[in-house]
Amino acid sequence: MSHRNRLPDWGERLKLLVITERIKALGRDYLDVVEAALHGGCRAIQFRDKVMTDRAFVEAARGIQERCLLHGALFFVNDRVDVAAALDCGVHLGFNDLDVGLARNVLGPGVIIGYSPETLGEARREVAAGADYLGVGPVFSTTTKPDAGEAIGVDGLAKICEADLAPVLGVGGITVENVAGVVEAGASGIAVVTAVTRANDMQAATEELLKAFDSAAG
Repeated sequence: MSHRNRLPDWGERLKLLVITERIKALGRDYLDVVEAALHGGCRAIQFRDKVMTDRAFVEAARGIQERCLLHGALFFVNDRVDVAAALDCGVHLGFNDLDVGLARNVLGPGVIIGYSPETLGEARREVAAGADYLGVGPVFSTTTKPDAGEAIGVDGLAKICEADLAPVLGVGGITVENVAGVVEAGASGIAVVTAVTRANDMQAATEELLKAFDSAAG
């Protein structure tokens, strides 16, 4: 299942995007998170690591991608357009990363590109440049990304959803308890880190998030 075959239901698979995290204190590596999330029904994984060497990053990404392919899940790398090109996978970009238009030129039309905008104007510009979906937040306060800025709340999320530019994933501090508000704001999906990676039972946490999302969206 190559991303160049851009599946007709890729948006549905993105209703829950689990972003990887390595947690040494809990003895959890990236693959532990990925396996649990996939077995819990997640069909979109983003691999993020800011400190790995290029060789180690590609090796880890390849292993995660193989598991995603087995489960029919979308696979994205964070920031790394070069790795996305090498592995033929999706990529998620932000303000400090390679420009979306340039990334689209490198990756071609079939690869899914996500983008995290900081303003509505930026969202418009990057969708016009080729972004397929937007990761918008932090909706709620989060400690996962210290540079994420102030929480925008469900109202801030709704403003970008209402512009109807592209599918929007709410991100930042999302839990089973607050997912309904994210759906009501117009988000077509959610992206989480700690709600899965730091849960006592990561597979069960994934299942519960999907159930909560489907219930709110139903």
